[in-house]
Amino acid sequence: MLTIQIPPELEQQLSQLAAQLSLPLETFILQSLQQIAASDCDDTPKAEVLDGLYRALADVKAGRISPVETLWDDNSND
Repeated sequence: MLTIQIPPELEQQLSQLAAQLSLPLETFILQSLQQIAASDCDDTPKAEVLDGLYRALADVKAGRISPVETLWDDNSND
């Protein structure tokens, strides 16, 4: 079992949210923590991210990148 100390203001906010969902405070906190633990924000390996950044930098240096504002200039009458 784990015991945590939270500020009274936060406890009040969490209690209100739990009450809105008709859940005991402990259940609400546990479910919230499970959702956070289960969420996979970004599982892209660091090396893959860096490779993408290096490719983008090479594209910029080679002139293969255009400002986003120009994307619609040629297709405005389509």
